[in-house]
Amino acid sequence: MQTISLNPIAVVKNARREVVDDDWGSIISVLELDTFMPEEALCEIESFSHAEVIFYFHCVADEKIEKGARHPRNNVNYPKVGILSQRGKNRPNRLGSTIVRVLKREGRQLYVQGLDAIDGTPILDIKPVMREFLPREKVVQPKWATELMKNYWTKAQS
Repeated sequence: MQTISLNPIAVVKNARREVVDDDWGSIISVLELDTFMPEEALCEIESFSHAEVIFYFHCVADEKIEKGARHPRNNVNYPKVGILSQRGKNRPNRLGSTIVRVLKREGRQLYVQGLDAIDGTPILDIKPVMREFLPREKVVQPKWATELMKNYWTKAQS
């Protein structure tokens, strides 16, 4: 297969410095465009309520990459499932994708809520969320996934 080369278009700025599995709901992040990106690239993004952010898990070491199956969060109470059947950060290409709430835009900075990426994370793309790209039928998932996600979007306690 062909090798792909990507350049980050922005970087995450927020108070979360460590990778933690839960409590991402109250996290406010600023996505600051790289200097090679013109400010106009964000023009009218604030007219959307949500955006999808594609980012690079830059803190995952090569030896932690999983290509096969594992227990989500290494919890043996969850079934062993393929890495492509879960959203863990130890993915072959280290790509993350999250739908965030757009709060505001100030010049080259986009303020969002609910991005599960730590400070300094490289952003590869930002796309507006349009209803037409969301599932057109009921979303179904296994019980272990619902259990795993129960505290993911809770508000962090101060």
